[in-house]
Amino acid sequence: MQPRRISRELALLSLSQMPNVPEKLETQQLNNLVVAAVRTLTSETQEALEAAAAEIRRGSDRLLSSETRATDVHSARAMVVDAIELTQKAINRLGTAVEIPEVIQLSNQQEVRSYALELLKTINRRQAEIDEILTQALQDWQLHRVPRIDRDILRIAVVEISFLGVPERVAINEAVELAKRYGDDEGHRFINGVLRRVSDRIKAEARLQS
Repeated sequence: MQPRRISRELALLSLSQMPNVPEKLETQQLNNLVVAAVRTLTSETQEALEAAAAEIRRGSDRLLSSETRATDVHSARAMVVDAIELTQKAINRLGTAVEIPEVIQLSNQQEVRSYALELLKTINRRQAEIDEILTQALQDWQLHRVPRIDRDILRIAVVEISFLGVPERVAINEAVELAKRYGDDEGHRFINGVLRRVSDRIKAEARLQS
């Protein structure tokens, strides 16, 4: 895996665990990032498994109580399909968690540590600006209603595009890959659309200034 890809992943998984005071990030040790990442993955995997198990129980109960009523049978089957989808998401989360040892090993690289911390510090320091950029790019959406994982992916991409000099195409592609890895089926399309509008707005503003 590429060093910056590992950095983005560590930053994404650590965002919800990191302190809100930017200067405190200066003293964060690498193990804090990794522990935060593991906590996030563990929590999300457990939630996904619990949701899948609950849906399976609901579908099973509906099947057992439906007798011969076609509408109830159809409803129960739909619940089972939903349960299978939820279970697949949980399995995907587990697959991601299995890769944590590789992440830990690669995060010993100075480049990985430095860039992950730079992402986190910039998000903390400039969150108001980042969120304003995203708010302008959202259509019929409010930022606080965007799922947390998608919101954090968007923030990382905006930081890279607007403040760290990463080419827009690279930042957008990396954000989409993160969304495919950690979001739902529609998340990566939503993120791609929002970031394309961010990119278009930046290009339009650059033309006006030239």
